[in-house]
Amino acid sequence: MDSKTEQIQKRYDRISVIYDQLDRMMVPHWMREKTVTLARGSVLEVGIGTGVNLPFYPQDCTLTGIDFSPKMIQKARARAQKMNIEADLRQMDVQQLDFHNNLFDTVLATCVFCSVPDPVQGLREISRVCKADGQVVLLEHMRSENPLLGFFMDILNPLAVWIIGNNINRRTIENVEKAGLNIIRLENLKADIYKLIVASPIQTAQAVSQQ
Repeated sequence: MDSKTEQIQKRYDRISVIYDQLDRMMVPHWMREKTVTLARGSVLEVGIGTGVNLPFYPQDCTLTGIDFSPKMIQKARARAQKMNIEADLRQMDVQQLDFHNNLFDTVLATCVFCSVPDPVQGLREISRVCKADGQVVLLEHMRSENPLLGFFMDILNPLAVWIIGNNINRRTIENVEKAGLNIIRLENLKADIYKLIVASPIQTAQAVSQQ
C-alpha cells in the first residue's frame, strides 16, 4: 500500500465511529436503494464501508464486500451478523484487487471513487474482475458542470480531502471513460453532482466493437 492510500485509510479508520451519521447527511438512502437494487448474481461491493448498503440487496445475490479500512470492515461484519446476512467481507484495496479476472456478475460502488488515490486504476481493476456480460454499477458524487459551483468545489476540495479524504471535485465520468468502461446508463440523481452510472466492462465493449 502506497503512502497516500495509507493516509486515506487512516482517515477512514478515524471517522468509522461517526461514519453512519456523516453518511446520512451526505447520501440519502433512496439513492443507495435505487443503486443497490440493480445488483444481480455474484456481487462485489467495493468500499463497503460500515455496510450501509446491506439492507438493499436483492435476496438472490451472493455478496462479497471489500474496504481498505479495517475498522470499517469490522463494523460491516457486525452489521451483517446483526441482520443475518451472509457476506464475504475482506480488507482489500480496489487499486490492487486480489481476485481472478471475469469473476463477478455485478461490481458495485457507492461514493467510493472520490477517495481512491488513483481512480482510473481502481476502475480498471473492477472492469477486470467483472464478467464480460456483467455490469458495473456506480453511485458517485462529482464536480458540477456549473462553472460557478464547480469553481467553489475546486476551492473547497483541499479541505474535504484533509478532513475525510474525499475529493469533491472529481471528474468521475471522464475517469470511467479513461478506464475503458462502456457507459450504458447515466442518470442525474441530485442536480448534476450525484449520478447513477451503469457500465459494461472493457471486455464487453471490445466484443461489441468487433461484431
